Amino acid sequence: MTLSMYEASVPCFIRMLTSLDAILVKAQTHAAAKKIDPTVLLNSRLFPDMFPLLRQIQIATDHAKGAVSRLAGVEVPKYEDNEQTMEDIRARLAKTIAFVGSFEAAQIDGSEDDTITLKVGGQERSFTGMSYLLGFALPNFYFHLVTAYDILRHNGVEIGKRDFMGTP
Repeated sequence: MTLSMYEASVPCFIRMLTSLDAILVKAQTHAAAKKIDPTVLLNSRLFPDMFPLLRQIQIATDHAKGAVSRLAGVEVPKYEDNEQTMEDIRARLAKTIAFVGSFEAAQIDGSEDDTITLKVGGQERSFTGMSYLLGFALPNFYFHLVTAYDILRHNGVEIGKRDFMGTP
């Protein structure tokens, strides 16, 4: 059986970003019930040297839109990274979900052996399409997604594994 680059990317990104949006709705409800300013949650970190929730979500969306763009051979859209509220970051999620969902299998399948070159930590790195998706884009996406989940869970938002996993 052959791995479809499309199936390994687009549905995964959409499912998990949709789950993150549902988690943010729960975070908003939690903040309102506990009389917490939602920006407190957006600025929360697990540890002082880690990015806050807001930045974790920005980076997760960057990996999703970047991966499908690079695999399809189109320019990666640039976002301003100027979100400040829950509504702002949820709008970014919606924009990313719509963008990722706009790709068709024919645009991404067959990219397994394409060369993907990007700057990582100031240095240029090259990957095959498959090694980029499976060894770089997806692991980074999930890292920032899990960290966002962990920040909210640590701050008392009542979410669990089912919330994280979403519905297939």
